[in-house]
Amino acid sequence: MGSFSLAVGAASALFVLLCMLNNVNGKLINDLNQLGTNGCDLFQGNWVYDDCYPLYDSSVCPFIEKQFDCLKNGRPDKDYLKYRWQSTGCNLPRFNATEFQLKLKGRRWMFVGDSLSLDQWQSLTCMLHAADPQSEYTSKRIGGTSIFTFSKYNTSYLILRDAFLVDIITKNNGTRVLMLDSLSAAAQWKEIDVLIFDSWHWWLHTGRKQAWDLVQDGNSTYKDAPRLILYEKALNTWAKWVDSEVDTTKTKIFFQGVSPDHDNCAGVTQPLKSTQGPRPGELVLEKVLRGMKKPVHLLNVTTLSQYRADGHPSVYGFGGHRNIDCTHWCVAGVADTWNQLLSAVLDQF
Repeated sequence: MGSFSLAVGAASALFVLLCMLNNVNGKLINDLNQLGTNGCDLFQGNWVYDDCYPLYDSSVCPFIEKQFDCLKNGRPDKDYLKYRWQSTGCNLPRFNATEFQLKLKGRRWMFVGDSLSLDQWQSLTCMLHAADPQSEYTSKRIGGTSIFTFSKYNTSYLILRDAFLVDIITKNNGTRVLMLDSLSAAAQWKEIDVLIFDSWHWWLHTGRKQAWDLVQDGNSTYKDAPRLILYEKALNTWAKWVDSEVDTTKTKIFFQGVSPDHDNCAGVTQPLKSTQGPRPGELVLEKVLRGMKKPVHLLNVTTLSQYRADGHPSVYGFGGHRNIDCTHWCVAGVADTWNQLLSAVLDQF
């Protein structure tokens, strides 16, 4: 029995070493391509099966919210955890949590957006915790803001739930008004070192799920308008704030991009072979970012995530079979790749 245990331990150690060597080689190739004349678009590529994945065991992450915890919710298949994003012409470096924390020691991060921001925030905190599970951390929620802090590195990762970025106010008569020119939450975005914004999915809701009754647009008030128009107006308000209020030599700003949903993800266990092309919201977002004076880095996760209908919670989310979830992402899963890309882009600064 003892010999068998030693053999298993040796095999496990060898496997980890091989994964680490693959990581080192991948980082070297990536660095060479970034320095070369051809460059490398990290967001173009394909998904490849890799036994060295996932990056962590989600069962050792004690703070995953139920809606993202697919394995704990009974998902039986695990192949969706084994896919690595292979960028065309270079390798995306395997995430190194220790290097990441040391580089950003003492910094404050904030994700601002809807539940897709929460998804990415949960993924990142799990990636960091799993690498050093004995390290002390604190997690607390104040109003609409959750704060996760690693004492060892004095780094804080915040998530502010703000699906529209612009304000929605409720009048005395109960009427909810979408304020396209107002950003009261922006006061909380200041003094943050890295800001990652996200807004799209809630703009599509109609009927009982619609978040407003009226729209206030400058001096005009109206019932509603085409959602892409409202979305662009809100993004322009946000963009003006960034251009006028943010010192981008001190604060790095990212936009998560449009996370795709799928019409039907039930029973899907492998990546799709093709995508549907750009989404309307994606085109609007890119248009607004192109018109900005200050640099905002687009985490262009739309296309790479379109392949991953298998990565959604499906019936293994919060609603189970009553409410199939083809919008959010399992943790561990696709959102880990978003954070790998985020880390790789930060390495270029």
